[in-house]
Formats: sequence, structure tokens, C-alpha cells
Amino acid sequence: MPSRRWSSVLIAAAPGVLLAGFGAAHPAGLDAATAGWWAHLHVFLLPVFPLLAAAVWFQLSPAPRWLRRPGRLAAFGFAAFYGGLDAVAGIAAGTVVGAQHAVTPVVGAVFEIGDLLGYVGAACFLVAAVVLAIDVATRARLRAVPGAAVLIVAAVSFLDSHIFWPRGVFTMLGVAVGMALLAAVDVASGPAAEVTRSPATT
Repeated sequence: MPSRRWSSVLIAAAPGVLLAGFGAAHPAGLDAATAGWWAHLHVFLLPVFPLLAAAVWFQLSPAPRWLRRPGRLAAFGFAAFYGGLDAVAGIAAGTVVGAQHAVTPVVGAVFEIGDLLGYVGAACFLVAAVVLAIDVATRARLRAVPGAAVLIVAAVSFLDSHIFWPRGVFTMLGVAVGMALLAAVDVASGPAAEVTRSPATT
């Protein structure tokens, strides 16, 4: 049980911690001086953002179908739409500014569509976070409250914080802590649930 709990906690927390680290290295703004790092950083982030969706997908494995399906669909929506933000407002915008050596109206148009994609993706993550919290609460009851509260507050902050320092970094750390707490109490509640059910099945 301890090894299973720690592995579940690690899987749950790792994406948020990684994203917080990238957020700390994220330029505060995009201009000719930061364009190169801006574009390259978002290339590195391309495979990292989907890990957050994968962690939710994994944590929803024991969920009943009526929660698992919408939760995983929302996690997929996050990976798809937030990946679009990463590619458009990250890689494309940085490349354009680097090529033009200035922030031009073209970049504004790129950010406009990127921001829309990012908002939809973050909204999908909020839905996935709420579904995950509900699922764990069905097994862990009140023990799920701390993790659920931290995760949902962080998911709401994520709607407009991205991963920028400082708020975005703390938002990602909140996501990591919330998901880790939910994973810990969920695994801990497993044996109790099995013991409760076993007399009825024998």
C-alpha cells in the first residue's frame, strides 16, 4: 500500500511541479529580446502540458462510468485546446516576433486566437478537476475536501494565469498539491471500501 500510494501521488503531482518550473523560466513578456527563448520554451512545453491531462485520466481510472467519461473527455479537451495555445501564442508568436524583430499587429492577431484556445483548454481542465474531486469524494468523503479545495481554486486561477511568474507558478504548484492530496486519500480509502463490500459478496 505505501508504495502504491507514493507512486499515485508522484504521478498526480509531477506535471504541476514540472509546469511550475517552466513557469519560473517563462519570460514576463514577448519582445524582440525574449522572442527566441519564448518560442523555444513553448516547444519544450508541447509534451508537458498533456501530462496534466494524463494525470487526471489516470486518477479517474477507478471512477464510475458516469464520472469517468465526462472527466476524461474534459481532460482530453484541455490537452487539445491548451496545446493549441502553446503552439499559436507560444511557438508561432515567438517565431513571428523573432523574424520581424518587433511586436506588430500580426502578433496581436496570433495572441487573440491563442488566448481563446487557452481559455477553452483551461475551462476544460476546471471541469476535469471538479469531476475528479467529486469522484474521490465518493470514496474518501470528508478526507477529500482539502485536496479538492486546493485543486479547484488552482483550476479557477488557471483560467487566466497561464504559468507566468508569480501567480501562474503558484497556480501550478496548487494543482500539484491538490492532485497529490486527492491521490493520497483515494488510495488510502481503497482497502476500507473493499472490506466494506466483502461481506456482501461472500
